[in-house]
Amino acid sequence: MADKIKKIALTTVLLLLARTMVGDVPLYEPKVGDEYRITRTYETSSESSGGSSGSSSGSNAIVERIIGVRAEGLEIEYDLPDTVSEADRARTWQFPARVYRPKSGPMQLLNAPELEARIEVWLQAGGMTREACGKWIFTWNAFLVECDPESVIATLSSFDLRVVDLSDGALYEDAAAEGPGTIAKKATAANHETYAVTLKIDPDVVRSDRAENDVVVGEILNEPVTLEKALTTRAKEDVSGTIFVTLKADSLGNVWHRTRVIEVETTLTNGEQESEKSIETVERVPITSSTVTK
Repeated sequence: MADKIKKIALTTVLLLLARTMVGDVPLYEPKVGDEYRITRTYETSSESSGGSSGSSSGSNAIVERIIGVRAEGLEIEYDLPDTVSEADRARTWQFPARVYRPKSGPMQLLNAPELEARIEVWLQAGGMTREACGKWIFTWNAFLVECDPESVIATLSSFDLRVVDLSDGALYEDAAAEGPGTIAKKATAANHETYAVTLKIDPDVVRSDRAENDVVVGEILNEPVTLEKALTTRAKEDVSGTIFVTLKADSLGNVWHRTRVIEVETTLTNGEQESEKSIETVERVPITSSTVTK
């Protein structure tokens, strides 16, 4: 069981690294009623010189619907697709979520009271109280009992394809990188342009994510580990890696496809070598739209 939890923790670290800084809204003027399906797929794998290995994969999707247009931004409703079963919808309280997305800066949640009410129903259905909030539970998988409505903003950021400046030579930022990388235009086709950027991984981000997961594993196994101790231990590891990002955009510069590959090499304190790789793909496809994006 402990090995299974450790593999889950490793997968969580790779997914935590799958975060991208976001910027301005698309170049075109969206209209109320525009709808898009945004699909995110991921694959993770790892192996060590000690002979252990693991892998995981999955996908999820949300629907983006423009419900309001302001001078400085958009009101958007995010929801699960209509194909989601009632049982699967009941497992989450985050959707539908309505947000205001300004032209610059983070999204702002608009229907927090509605989400608060859903949290109470969700907790009761799971036989839990507010005492469980913020704790990790291990059933067939490990999951955090999240009770903060604002946490939906972080969830939505993983589906966000906005780029501040998509042009050859522009700088591109990534939350898991040491610094910005330079965008290079790679190809132009009849209906899209392709850009790529390579960034150096920030070892401290990797170490921090791993330390947080060490705390989680300790909580689940009833072997408590403080974050400070976990950070001290992880600081002794030698971490390096690269982030490769490929972006596809329409002629107006609206990104509709992003592939993000993260490769991390680690030398543990015992000398063992670990190799980890994650591949994340996000694609935004119009359902009904006033602008053709592909």
